[in-house]
Amino acid sequence: MSGDDTLLADYVGLRDPQHRRTLEGDEFFIAEGINVIERLLQSPYELRSVLVTKQRYERMESLLSTVACPVYIASRDVLAQVAGFDLHRGAVASAHRGPAPALDSVLHTARTIAVLEGLNDPENLGAIARSARALGVDALLLDPTCADPFYRRTVRVSMGEILFLPVVRSRDWSTDLQRLTDADFRMLALTPSATATSIHDIRRAPDDRVALLLGAEGPGLSERSLARSQRVRIPLRTDADSLNVGHAAAIAFALLATPQ
Repeated sequence: MSGDDTLLADYVGLRDPQHRRTLEGDEFFIAEGINVIERLLQSPYELRSVLVTKQRYERMESLLSTVACPVYIASRDVLAQVAGFDLHRGAVASAHRGPAPALDSVLHTARTIAVLEGLNDPENLGAIARSARALGVDALLLDPTCADPFYRRTVRVSMGEILFLPVVRSRDWSTDLQRLTDADFRMLALTPSATATSIHDIRRAPDDRVALLLGAEGPGLSERSLARSQRVRIPLRTDADSLNVGHAAAIAFALLATPQ
């Protein structure tokens, strides 16, 4: 195959977020790496195609022999030409996004929801999704300014676990936060503020429904979101400023959520 082959159009310019958002829209996303593609194949998402080097195909042959989509084999140089960088993992796949879940469906079934405001770093979002899936969070609710949850780096950092979580993108943030409250979710806002309640003092009853609010690195949660919630903090050493939001989320999930 050559780098200008139209069959590889899904994979052009993988390092350009703006180009990828325009190209992918709400139609498809990219999974990168053998482990992530394995998780993709176990998920409910339908594949469009797979692109691999010959060496990676030999390693994945038994796995890829079962897929119904096209599997393209190209040299590492062709992959680099198409992707725009040396794709050393040597394996990428394209999959349909499918319809996004509605908040109503999540509110009926979830006990623990991670509510993300302003999370514009795809790697932090991926790390949060990976911890959420492992530690018993049932769904993610993203505000309109959050990064694309199906951006390649987000899916990769989540190790494909975001593909097993309902991810709801809010269109009206204030209304959706109120809907959580109306559905009897206990709103807990994670903040480094010294006046917040220690997360170790939070007691969760078996029938409690919890929405844990997390903000972006630096600005944190908006005052509007904080005002709707009980403020909780992870106690830190006095000479430590804060935790990365992905690390803080994992600690909070481990203390508040319930793995099934």
